[in-house]
Amino acid sequence: MLSSWDVRDERGASYRSPRVSERVFLHGISAEAYGLSEHRRAQLAAPRVRHRGGGLTITSDSAGYSGLSADAHTEWLIGPGDDPFLTQSLQVHTVDLGPGGSNNGHGHQNEALYYVLDGRGYEIHDDARYDWEGGDAVVVHADSVHRHFNSDPDKPSHGVIFKAKALWMYLGLWQQGRSADFSAAGFGPRTDWSRLWTLGVGAKRKVVKHGSTRWQDTRDGRVRVITSAAQTDVRIATVDLVELEIPVGGRSAKHWHMADEVLYVESGRGDTLQWEVAAEIAERYYARIANEPGCWEFGPTDTIYVPQNTVHQHVNTGDEPLRMLSAQNRIFKVLGYDAVVYPDA
Repeated sequence: MLSSWDVRDERGASYRSPRVSERVFLHGISAEAYGLSEHRRAQLAAPRVRHRGGGLTITSDSAGYSGLSADAHTEWLIGPGDDPFLTQSLQVHTVDLGPGGSNNGHGHQNEALYYVLDGRGYEIHDDARYDWEGGDAVVVHADSVHRHFNSDPDKPSHGVIFKAKALWMYLGLWQQGRSADFSAAGFGPRTDWSRLWTLGVGAKRKVVKHGSTRWQDTRDGRVRVITSAAQTDVRIATVDLVELEIPVGGRSAKHWHMADEVLYVESGRGDTLQWEVAAEIAERYYARIANEPGCWEFGPTDTIYVPQNTVHQHVNTGDEPLRMLSAQNRIFKVLGYDAVVYPDA
Protein backbone atom coordinates (compact mmCIF):
# COMPACT_ATOMS: atom_id res chain seq x y z
CA MET A 1 0.00 0.00 0.00
CA LEU A 2 1.00 3.64 -0.39
CA SER A 3 0.65 5.68 2.78
CA SER A 4 1.36 9.39 3.21
CA TRP A 5 3.32 11.58 5.55
CA ASP A 6 3.30 15.27 6.40
CA VAL A 7 6.14 17.24 4.86
CA ARG A 8 7.08 20.59 6.37
CA ASP A 9 10.18 22.27 5.01
CA GLU A 10 12.39 25.02 6.42
CA ARG A 11 9.92 27.69 5.25
CA GLY A 12 7.05 26.11 7.13
CA ALA A 13 5.16 25.00 4.00
CA SER A 14 3.31 21.72 4.44
CA TYR A 15 1.74 19.17 2.13
CA ARG A 16 1.27 15.43 1.93
CA SER A 17 3.91 13.35 0.18
CA PRO A 18 3.97 9.59 -0.35
CA ARG A 19 5.92 7.28 1.93
CA VAL A 20 6.70 4.57 -0.54
CA SER A 21 6.09 0.90 0.14
CA GLU A 22 4.98 0.57 -3.47
CA ARG A 23 5.29 3.11 -6.25
CA VAL A 24 2.33 4.76 -7.97
CA PHE A 25 2.96 4.72 -11.71
CA LEU A 26 -0.56 5.70 -12.80
CA HIS A 27 -3.20 7.49 -10.75
CA GLY A 28 -6.78 6.24 -11.08
CA ILE A 29 -9.82 8.52 -11.32
CA SER A 30 -13.30 7.23 -10.51
CA ALA A 31 -16.63 8.70 -9.43
CA GLU A 32 -20.21 7.63 -8.86
CA ALA A 33 -21.50 10.51 -11.00
CA TYR A 34 -20.50 11.51 -14.54
CA GLY A 35 -19.34 14.98 -13.51
CA LEU A 36 -15.80 15.05 -12.12
CA SER A 37 -15.93 18.46 -10.48
CA GLU A 38 -14.76 17.10 -7.12
CA HIS A 39 -11.46 16.03 -8.69
CA ARG A 40 -10.95 19.48 -10.19
CA ARG A 41 -11.76 21.15 -6.85
CA ALA A 42 -9.25 18.95 -5.02
CA GLN A 43 -6.56 19.68 -7.59
CA LEU A 44 -7.12 23.45 -7.42
CA ALA A 45 -7.11 23.42 -3.62
CA ALA A 46 -3.57 22.01 -3.48
CA PRO A 47 -0.53 24.30 -3.05
CA ARG A 48 0.91 25.45 -6.40
CA VAL A 49 4.49 25.74 -5.11
CA ARG A 50 6.59 22.96 -3.64
CA HIS A 51 9.87 23.76 -1.94
CA ARG A 52 13.04 21.81 -2.62
CA GLY A 53 13.92 19.65 0.34
CA GLY A 54 10.28 19.08 1.20
CA GLY A 55 9.71 16.26 -1.27
CA LEU A 56 10.38 12.54 -1.04
CA THR A 57 14.05 11.59 -1.36
CA ILE A 58 14.56 8.30 -3.21
CA THR A 59 17.51 5.99 -2.64
CA SER A 60 18.57 2.72 -4.24
CA ASP A 61 16.57 0.65 -1.74
CA SER A 62 13.29 2.53 -2.19
CA ALA A 63 10.37 0.44 -3.42
CA GLY A 64 9.65 0.66 -7.13
CA TYR A 65 13.00 2.27 -8.04
CA SER A 66 15.85 0.29 -9.57
CA GLY A 67 18.04 2.83 -11.39
CA LEU A 68 19.73 4.41 -8.37
CA SER A 69 22.99 3.47 -6.67
CA ALA A 70 24.97 4.56 -3.61
CA ASP A 71 26.37 7.41 -5.75
CA ALA A 72 22.99 8.70 -6.95
CA HIS A 73 20.02 10.28 -5.20
CA THR A 74 16.80 11.80 -6.44
CA GLU A 75 14.07 13.94 -4.93
CA TRP A 76 10.56 13.51 -6.27
CA LEU A 77 9.05 16.92 -7.07
CA ILE A 78 5.84 16.15 -8.99
CA GLY A 79 4.28 12.75 -9.64
CA PRO A 80 1.09 10.67 -9.73
CA GLY A 81 1.61 9.37 -6.19
CA ASP A 82 1.38 12.83 -4.64
CA ASP A 83 -1.22 13.53 -1.98
CA PRO A 84 -2.92 15.83 -2.76
CA PHE A 85 -2.81 14.64 -6.35
CA LEU A 86 -1.83 17.29 -8.89
CA THR A 87 -0.98 15.72 -12.23
CA GLN A 88 0.38 12.78 -14.13
CA SER A 89 0.81 14.48 -17.49
CA LEU A 90 4.33 15.34 -16.31
CA GLN A 91 6.55 13.75 -13.69
CA VAL A 92 9.55 15.68 -12.41
CA HIS A 93 12.42 14.65 -10.16
CA THR A 94 16.02 15.61 -9.51
CA VAL A 95 19.15 13.57 -10.26
CA ASP A 96 22.18 14.19 -8.05
CA LEU A 97 25.40 12.29 -8.80
CA GLY A 98 28.31 12.27 -6.39
CA PRO A 99 31.87 13.10 -7.53
CA GLY A 100 32.88 10.49 -10.10
CA GLY A 101 29.62 8.65 -9.41
CA SER A 102 26.89 7.08 -11.52
CA ASN A 103 23.51 5.48 -11.20
CA ASN A 104 22.69 1.90 -12.18
CA GLY A 105 22.01 0.90 -15.76
CA HIS A 106 18.31 0.37 -16.35
CA GLY A 107 15.70 0.60 -19.08
CA HIS A 108 12.12 1.81 -19.44
CA GLN A 109 9.85 2.23 -22.42
CA ASN A 110 8.99 5.85 -21.65
CA GLU A 111 11.30 8.60 -22.84
CA ALA A 112 12.71 11.22 -20.45
CA LEU A 113 14.42 14.59 -20.73
CA TYR A 114 17.43 15.15 -18.47
CA TYR A 115 18.33 18.84 -18.02
CA VAL A 116 21.81 19.36 -16.54
CA LEU A 117 21.87 22.16 -13.98
CA ASP A 118 25.60 21.95 -13.32
CA GLY A 119 28.58 19.62 -13.60
CA ARG A 120 29.96 17.57 -16.44
CA GLY A 121 29.58 13.95 -17.37
CA TYR A 122 28.23 11.55 -19.93
CA GLU A 123 25.52 9.04 -20.69
CA ILE A 124 25.66 5.49 -21.92
CA HIS A 125 22.48 4.81 -23.92
CA ASP A 126 22.18 1.47 -25.71
CA ASP A 127 25.97 1.10 -25.46
CA ALA A 128 26.66 4.52 -27.06
CA ARG A 129 28.25 7.49 -25.24
CA TYR A 130 26.84 11.04 -25.09
CA ASP A 131 28.75 13.80 -23.24
CA TRP A 132 27.06 16.64 -21.37
CA GLU A 133 27.71 19.73 -19.24
CA GLY A 134 25.67 22.37 -17.40
CA GLY A 135 22.94 23.88 -19.57
CA ASP A 136 22.63 20.85 -21.86
CA ALA A 137 19.50 18.70 -22.19
CA VAL A 138 19.82 14.96 -22.82
CA VAL A 139 17.07 12.85 -24.33
CA VAL A 140 16.66 9.36 -22.92
CA HIS A 141 14.84 7.90 -25.89
CA ALA A 142 11.99 5.40 -25.62
CA ASP A 143 13.11 1.78 -25.05
CA SER A 144 16.59 2.92 -23.97
CA VAL A 145 18.95 1.13 -21.60
CA HIS A 146 20.74 4.07 -20.02
CA ARG A 147 23.04 5.21 -17.26
CA HIS A 148 24.23 8.64 -16.04
CA PHE A 149 27.91 9.24 -15.19
CA ASN A 150 29.54 12.21 -13.43
CA SER A 151 33.03 12.55 -14.95
CA ASP A 152 34.27 15.12 -12.41
CA PRO A 153 36.13 13.31 -9.59
CA ASP A 154 35.91 16.33 -7.26
CA LYS A 155 32.45 17.85 -7.69
CA PRO A 156 28.88 16.53 -7.73
CA SER A 157 26.54 17.11 -10.65
CA HIS A 158 22.88 18.07 -10.46
CA GLY A 159 20.01 17.79 -12.92
CA VAL A 160 16.24 17.64 -13.30
CA ILE A 161 14.31 14.93 -15.16
CA PHE A 162 11.04 15.76 -16.97
CA LYS A 163 8.98 12.89 -18.34
CA ALA A 164 5.47 11.88 -19.36
CA LYS A 165 5.82 8.39 -17.93
CA ALA A 166 2.14 7.89 -17.10
CA LEU A 167 1.27 8.21 -20.79
CA TRP A 168 3.31 5.10 -21.56
CA MET A 169 1.83 3.33 -18.54
CA TYR A 170 -1.72 4.11 -19.67
CA LEU A 171 -0.90 2.59 -23.08
CA GLY A 172 0.46 -0.58 -21.47
CA LEU A 173 4.11 0.15 -22.35
CA TRP A 174 5.57 -0.94 -19.03
CA GLN A 175 8.34 -3.39 -19.90
CA GLN A 176 11.13 -1.95 -17.76
CA GLY A 177 13.80 -2.96 -15.27
CA ARG A 178 17.52 -3.28 -14.50
CA SER A 179 19.95 -4.71 -17.03
CA ALA A 180 20.18 -8.47 -16.43
CA ASP A 181 20.75 -11.77 -18.18
CA PHE A 182 17.67 -13.21 -19.89
CA SER A 183 16.81 -16.54 -18.28
CA ALA A 184 13.16 -17.22 -19.18
CA ALA A 185 12.54 -20.51 -20.98
CA GLY A 186 10.46 -20.90 -24.13
CA PHE A 187 11.78 -17.93 -26.16
CA GLY A 188 13.83 -17.79 -29.34
CA PRO A 189 17.08 -15.93 -30.08
CA ARG A 190 17.53 -12.16 -29.85
CA THR A 191 16.03 -9.91 -32.50
CA ASP A 192 16.48 -6.16 -32.83
CA TRP A 193 13.86 -4.27 -30.79
CA SER A 194 14.44 -1.09 -32.82
CA ARG A 195 12.73 -2.67 -35.83
CA LEU A 196 9.51 -1.38 -34.21
CA TRP A 197 10.66 2.25 -34.16
CA THR A 198 9.66 4.93 -36.64
CA LEU A 199 12.03 4.85 -39.60
CA GLY A 200 14.93 7.28 -39.20
CA VAL A 201 14.31 8.14 -35.54
CA GLY A 202 17.73 6.85 -34.52
CA ALA A 203 19.44 9.60 -36.51
CA LYS A 204 17.90 12.42 -34.47
CA ARG A 205 19.83 14.48 -31.90
CA LYS A 206 20.01 13.09 -28.37
CA VAL A 207 21.84 16.00 -26.72
CA VAL A 208 20.66 19.59 -27.09
CA LYS A 209 23.81 21.58 -26.35
CA HIS A 210 23.34 24.92 -24.62
CA GLY A 211 25.27 26.63 -27.40
CA SER A 212 22.94 25.27 -30.08
CA THR A 213 19.99 27.27 -28.69
CA ARG A 214 19.43 31.02 -28.57
CA TRP A 215 17.53 33.49 -26.44
CA GLN A 216 14.54 35.26 -27.97
CA ASP A 217 12.69 38.32 -26.67
CA THR A 218 8.96 37.58 -26.25
CA ARG A 219 6.04 39.09 -24.39
CA ASP A 220 6.69 36.52 -21.64
CA GLY A 221 10.31 37.64 -21.21
CA ARG A 222 13.46 36.18 -22.69
CA VAL A 223 12.86 32.59 -23.79
CA ARG A 224 15.27 29.84 -24.83
CA VAL A 225 13.52 26.94 -26.56
CA ILE A 226 15.22 23.65 -25.69
CA THR A 227 12.75 21.10 -27.08
CA SER A 228 9.55 21.60 -29.07
CA ALA A 229 7.59 20.08 -31.92
CA ALA A 230 9.30 22.56 -34.25
CA GLN A 231 12.68 20.97 -33.53
CA THR A 232 12.04 17.92 -35.64
CA ASP A 233 15.68 16.82 -35.46
CA VAL A 234 15.57 16.21 -31.68
CA ARG A 235 14.58 12.73 -30.54
CA ILE A 236 11.76 13.52 -28.15
CA ALA A 237 8.01 13.31 -28.71
CA THR A 238 6.33 14.26 -25.44
CA VAL A 239 8.17 16.94 -23.43
CA ASP A 240 8.43 20.57 -24.54
CA LEU A 241 10.98 22.48 -22.46
CA VAL A 242 11.92 26.16 -22.49
CA GLU A 243 14.05 28.32 -20.23
CA LEU A 244 12.42 31.60 -19.23
CA GLU A 245 14.12 34.73 -17.91
CA ILE A 246 12.16 37.64 -16.40
CA PRO A 247 14.11 40.82 -15.52
CA VAL A 248 14.11 42.52 -12.12
CA GLY A 249 10.76 44.25 -11.68
CA GLY A 250 9.29 42.45 -14.70
CA ARG A 251 6.56 39.92 -15.27
CA SER A 252 5.49 37.47 -17.93
CA ALA A 253 2.41 38.24 -19.97
CA LYS A 254 -0.88 37.02 -18.52
CA HIS A 255 -1.64 34.00 -20.70
CA TRP A 256 -3.80 30.90 -21.00
CA HIS A 257 -3.37 27.45 -22.52
CA MET A 258 -5.03 24.09 -21.97
CA ALA A 259 -1.87 22.13 -21.08
CA ASP A 260 -0.75 22.11 -17.48
CA GLU A 261 2.78 23.23 -16.78
CA VAL A 262 5.60 22.51 -14.34
CA LEU A 263 8.30 25.12 -13.75
CA TYR A 264 11.58 24.54 -11.91
CA VAL A 265 13.06 27.75 -10.48
CA GLU A 266 16.77 27.93 -11.25
CA SER A 267 17.37 31.33 -9.66
CA GLY A 268 15.49 34.38 -8.42
CA ARG A 269 12.28 34.94 -6.48
CA GLY A 270 8.75 35.78 -7.46
CA ASP A 271 5.01 35.30 -7.29
CA THR A 272 2.92 33.06 -9.51
CA LEU A 273 -0.53 34.53 -10.16
CA GLN A 274 -3.12 32.01 -11.32
CA TRP A 275 -6.75 32.63 -12.35
CA GLU A 276 -9.14 29.66 -12.23
CA VAL A 277 -11.07 28.97 -15.44
CA ALA A 278 -14.53 27.43 -14.96
CA ALA A 279 -16.40 25.59 -17.68
CA GLU A 280 -19.92 26.77 -18.46
CA ILE A 281 -21.54 23.88 -20.32
CA ALA A 282 -24.53 25.35 -22.16
CA GLU A 283 -25.32 24.80 -25.88
CA ARG A 284 -21.52 24.69 -26.18
CA TYR A 285 -18.51 25.11 -23.90
CA TYR A 286 -17.82 28.61 -22.57
CA ALA A 287 -14.94 29.69 -20.35
CA ARG A 288 -15.46 31.81 -17.24
CA ILE A 289 -12.21 33.32 -15.92
CA ALA A 290 -12.04 34.18 -12.22
CA ASN A 291 -11.97 37.89 -11.41
CA GLU A 292 -9.09 37.56 -8.95
CA PRO A 293 -6.04 35.29 -9.05
CA GLY A 294 -4.52 33.12 -6.39
CA CYS A 295 -0.96 34.12 -5.49
CA TRP A 296 1.89 31.86 -4.39
CA GLU A 297 5.45 32.92 -3.55
CA PHE A 298 8.45 30.96 -4.78
CA GLY A 299 12.24 31.01 -4.60
CA PRO A 300 15.29 29.18 -5.97
CA THR A 301 14.95 25.39 -6.50
CA ASP A 302 11.17 25.54 -5.91
CA THR A 303 8.74 23.81 -8.26
CA ILE A 304 5.68 25.69 -9.55
CA TYR A 305 2.60 23.87 -10.80
CA VAL A 306 0.05 25.46 -13.16
CA PRO A 307 -3.05 23.23 -13.53
CA GLN A 308 -4.70 22.51 -16.87
CA ASN A 309 -6.87 25.32 -18.28
CA THR A 310 -5.53 28.06 -15.97
CA VAL A 311 -4.72 31.69 -16.78
CA HIS A 312 -1.37 32.55 -15.21
CA GLN A 313 1.42 35.09 -14.91
CA HIS A 314 4.80 35.08 -13.16
CA VAL A 315 6.22 38.17 -11.44
CA ASN A 316 9.87 38.80 -10.50
CA THR A 317 9.84 40.18 -6.95
CA GLY A 318 13.55 39.69 -6.28
CA ASP A 319 16.74 41.64 -6.93
CA GLU A 320 18.15 39.42 -9.69
CA PRO A 321 16.83 38.03 -12.99
CA LEU A 322 14.31 35.24 -12.49
CA ARG A 323 15.17 32.06 -14.44
CA MET A 324 12.89 29.06 -14.70
CA LEU A 325 12.67 25.84 -16.69
CA SER A 326 9.12 25.42 -18.03
CA ALA A 327 7.88 22.00 -19.16
CA GLN A 328 4.65 20.89 -20.85
CA ASN A 329 3.43 17.57 -22.20
CA ARG A 330 3.30 17.90 -26.00
CA ILE A 331 0.36 15.49 -26.26
CA PHE A 332 -2.01 18.40 -25.53
CA LYS A 333 -0.99 19.96 -28.85
CA VAL A 334 -1.55 16.64 -30.64
CA LEU A 335 -5.06 16.59 -29.15
CA GLY A 336 -5.80 19.96 -30.70
CA TYR A 337 -4.93 22.38 -27.88
CA ASP A 338 -1.98 24.25 -29.40
CA ALA A 339 -3.20 27.85 -28.89
CA VAL A 340 -1.82 30.33 -26.34
CA VAL A 341 -4.32 33.10 -25.52
CA TYR A 342 -3.48 36.50 -23.98
CA PRO A 343 -6.79 37.55 -22.36
CA ASP A 344 -5.78 41.18 -21.81
CA ALA A 345 -4.39 41.70 -25.32
